Order: sequence, then structure tokens, then C-alpha cells
Amino acid sequence: QVQLVESGGGLVQAGGSLRLSCAASGRTFGMYTMAWFRQAPGKERDFVAAISWSGGVRVYADSVKGRFTISRDNAKRTVYLQMNTLKPEDTAVYYCAADPSYSGVVPNGYDYWGQGTQVTVSS
Repeated sequence: QVQLVESGGGLVQAGGSLRLSCAASGRTFGMYTMAWFRQAPGKERDFVAAISWSGGVRVYADSVKGRFTISRDNAKRTVYLQMNTLKPEDTAVYYCAADPSYSGVVPNGYDYWGQGTQVTVSS
């Protein structure tokens, strides 16, 4: 069982940066693929980025490639999403997700979810 708590969201101007954190409970955190998704009002939950248990494999959505960076610290049981050059279209609730065996881009593949943190980018 893994519990996830996101933090770091807020209001930022276009072109600015934010770093999201996702703190996980559970001794097996280091064995889980971790991912970030986001959901804007009235839209589906979309994949943002994922990172393998070792950190050796990182995958990004095309819309954030080159601007966002996912990383993890297994000793701290935390995964991060560094978001640079933010755009108004990045505005959404950002969710952290974890799974011991799935590492894809479909939300239903992940068993564990946080409550989300709001990111708002003003133009």
C-alpha cells in the first residue's frame, strides 16, 4: 500500500517555474514507477511524465518535453516535477501516481493516486 501527498502547486505568471513534490509512504516506494498526470476543468486526465524505479528511464508528454523534468529521491520517498517556462495551458490539477508494475501513460494503469495540487498559470 502506498499513500501519496502532493505539494508545491500555486499561482505563477507565464514563463515562470514551479516545483511539485510528491511524498510517498510505504517501504516499497523504491520499486514503483512514479508518474505525474494533470487534469484541467472539463477535460480528461492527461499523462505528463513518468520515471522508472531506478530513475534511469524518464518519459514525457510531447507538450511538456524540454520544459518539465521528473526526478525522484528514493531515500526521501519523494518524486519531483520541475516545471519551467510555464504556459497558461499548463493550468490544471496535477496528480502524482504510482504503480509496482505499470509504467505507461494511461491513468487507469496506476493503482495509487494523490489528491492533487492546483497549478494556475496566468498570462
